[in-house]
Amino acid sequence: MKVIVTGASGFIGSHLVERLLSDGHKVTALDFVVSDFIKAFRKEKKLKVHVLDLADETVVNPAYFQNIDWVFHLAGYSDIVPSILRPAEYHRANVTVTVNVLEACRKVNIKKFVYAASSTCYGKNPPVPTPETAPIAPQFPYALTKYLGELYALHYFQVYKLPVVSLRFFNVYGPRSRVSGDYGPVFSTFMAQKINNKPYTVVGDGSQKRDFTYVSDVVAAMIAAARSNVVGEVFNVGTGNPQSVNRLVELLGGQRRVHIPKRPGEPDSTHADITKIKKVLGFRPQVSFEEGVGEVLAHIHDWDKAPIFTPAAIKKATKDWFRYLG
Repeated sequence: MKVIVTGASGFIGSHLVERLLSDGHKVTALDFVVSDFIKAFRKEKKLKVHVLDLADETVVNPAYFQNIDWVFHLAGYSDIVPSILRPAEYHRANVTVTVNVLEACRKVNIKKFVYAASSTCYGKNPPVPTPETAPIAPQFPYALTKYLGELYALHYFQVYKLPVVSLRFFNVYGPRSRVSGDYGPVFSTFMAQKINNKPYTVVGDGSQKRDFTYVSDVVAAMIAAARSNVVGEVFNVGTGNPQSVNRLVELLGGQRRVHIPKRPGEPDSTHADITKIKKVLGFRPQVSFEEGVGEVLAHIHDWDKAPIFTPAAIKKATKDWFRYLG
């Protein structure tokens, strides 16, 4: 297949590119930067890389998408706290970019558009486990913008018959996971603290659970969606087997933990109901939590440049959170 991956330089995008190339597909990577992860594939003859700002509609040329079979749209911003502080930037990156890519795709004859959505659309208190039919209640600008992107993708299916599938990811982790200087997903935060020999900053008592989903399983779900004849549908992508933050700390090991206040708007549990994706796409997660954490630790060198997540830095980010919802 001829494939486009937007956001190819990112955590999930780079793993997807690696899998697609391994499977023999021709891949065009679109992103505003070229990460070291993508540079590692620069000798691959089946990979083309274009550096551009997808939020600028004048440079999102439909010619890039001509004769393309699959488009995987992963470009965008993530993380909650930065979205609270910079909502307009998040709208541009997650909504405007999505519309620009959809517009380019509708002008050519692609076979499948796979949108990387987020389980954060379900909000703070969804039913557990959470099915795709659960009420939508985004709490933060990040969650809202990702959901708006999904709505646009599904609207393009309804109006223009663009063959769209949307996948709502739950707590993706694995080697190369992106970290930020102020706030990041709990897995990234703990890994940065482990590398820098700092205490793990556990929110609340650590009993909260997350449906940690290993990145190779997420990649497999995206490819299953692309290969299928299914269009106009939304699927959860998770394990259906959430793990506590305390269990993650146990598996990572190595240093003490400190506790910080629980944040408002944060769910006690994320738990994907994956009945639909198992039935319709035949997807089943293959990597257990213990195996996944082991793989991350085995590739700890990928995190060598991780910023230090000190308790003080985490507390500052938490204050931003409280100012918004406290």
